[in-house]
Amino acid sequence: MDIEYVAKLARIDLNVSQKKKLTKQLSDILGYIEKLKELKVDKVEPMSHVLPLKNVFREDKVKPSLPVEKVLKNAPAKKDSSFSVPKVIE
Repeated sequence: MDIEYVAKLARIDLNVSQKKKLTKQLSDILGYIEKLKELKVDKVEPMSHVLPLKNVFREDKVKPSLPVEKVLKNAPAKKDSSFSVPKVIE
């Protein structure tokens, strides 16, 4: 049975009612896939998404930022005008 095989691969235990429910769901999914196979798609170009997508970016606007002294005021460690952090790569 496919459900028992998939459950074994996923290392999950299923009781009888769960197996019955999942068997029906898997059967419905596979039936839908078979229905999709009937579509004629030989003239449809491959695509990554059904809708045309484009990146939507907001315009960059230069704004004044906080003064360095104020930013570093609560820093646990600083060096010159930067945060000082422990080395993480040896």
